[in-house]
Formats: sequence, C-alpha cells, structure tokens
Amino acid sequence: MDGTGSDDRSGVVDRPSIMAGVEEVTVVVAHDERATLRVGDVFLKVDSDQARIDVEVEAMRLAPVPTPEVLWRKPPVLAITALPGQALGRLGEPSPASPAAWAAAGAVIRTLHEAPPPPWAGRKLVGLDAELERECAWLVDSGVLPADLVDRNREIAEAALRPWTPVFMHGDLQITHIFTDGDQVTGVIDWSEAAPGDALYDLAVLTLGHEERLDDLLTGYGTDVDRDVIRAWWSLRSLLASRWLIEHGFDPSAPGCEFDVLRSRM
Repeated sequence: MDGTGSDDRSGVVDRPSIMAGVEEVTVVVAHDERATLRVGDVFLKVDSDQARIDVEVEAMRLAPVPTPEVLWRKPPVLAITALPGQALGRLGEPSPASPAAWAAAGAVIRTLHEAPPPPWAGRKLVGLDAELERECAWLVDSGVLPADLVDRNREIAEAALRPWTPVFMHGDLQITHIFTDGDQVTGVIDWSEAAPGDALYDLAVLTLGHEERLDDLLTGYGTDVDRDVIRAWWSLRSLLASRWLIEHGFDPSAPGCEFDVLRSRM
C-alpha cells in the first residue's frame, strides 16, 4: 500500500474494482465514520466529521515535516497526493525498513515535536483515568481478556498519566503513517488527530508491536526520553483502543497486535 495508511489488518476492506471511465479504484479502509479510496496516485478521504478534515488540512500546513499535497477539498471529500516509497511497516508484521530509515523517522518526529504546537486544544489528563477504568471494565466484563492481564497492564499504564509539556503531536503516528524511500523519510500522513500533546505518545504509537525498533527510532530522535513512559503508553493505548477496534471490524487479537502487546507485559 502506497501513500496513505490505515489499521491494515483483518477487518479492513482492501479490494480493487474497476469503474467505467476512471482508473482502478481501491478501497483502502472503510467503516461507519470514514473511508479512504485510492484512484491512481490520488487518495480520496471521505469523513462524516468535517472537523477532523479541518484539523488534518491545517496540521499538514503547519507541520515542518514532509506531508502529502492537498489537491482539492469538497466536503465531505478531501483529495491528497500519494507519497513515494513505502510505509515503515504494518502492525503484526516485521518492519522491512532499515535501522537508518527508523532513525530518519526519529529525526523527523523530533523536528515536529520541537515546532510550536498547533493553536487548538489537545487531549487533557482530566478524565483519562476514568476512561481507562471504563475500558478495562468492559474488556473484563465482556470476557474479551482475563482480569489478571487487564489489571497488570492497567498498573503499567498508570505511568503515562503524568503531567507533560505539550508538543506538536501527530496523535495517530501508526507505523503505516510514515513513508520512507531507502533511508529517507518521504512524508507523514493522516493528521486528523494532531494536537498539542505528549511527545512520548507519538513514539509509543509508532513502536507499538515493534518494541525491537525503539532503539533505532531513538537514535534519530534522541535518547532523552523515559522508556518506562513509552511502555506505559503501549499498555494504555492498547487498553483504550481495543473496544473501538472490535466494534469497527478490526482485530486486536491478530498476531503482533494490541492483545499480544498486552500479553508481552506479563
């Protein structure tokens, strides 16, 4: 997959079809909130929430790192260009990217985090502990995960719930959202969650399920980070995201995905 990213796992629609008079159309990802289609070298993003698209367009304008070009926008559709190269990898699969490519990604993220944060509100710590309690209870009460696994990861996750100095945070920096060509970063995509936030959250999301690549990433980013907090975000992100993934047709129990991340903390 080139130029745009998604949770690329079971549950994602990914099938080509031919429409009269146009190039091949591929459904990259689709669920009841948004969809992304590829038509040639153009991606069409359809979103029910135009505020997310507003954030994405403005964040790409402000970010001091390579991003796709916005071709046009006609709500509810945003058209952007594809990026050259390939994503750093996919969740649940070994990353094919070189250590130097991961280091280059770290340097780009550091450039983003050192820029002035965007002028809109970011996620607050207030209420995050209540959200964590609610999601943990759902995982156990629904029989999705055993209580001891949830309790252990909730204990680890607490380390992420501490004051942070807000930076320009991408907010959804999945491994499919950074593209490289050789050892160079060609761009970063999917900016709808960008906001002032915790730098270590971005680093944790990128290395979720790829813990072995953290050293390579920090070679480029710089090692002045608290790795225990990154590990805490791995647990917190996995606990908070699992219900949404299940309810939207994704599979957090697939090899190398969120449930395996949680099990690795035991």
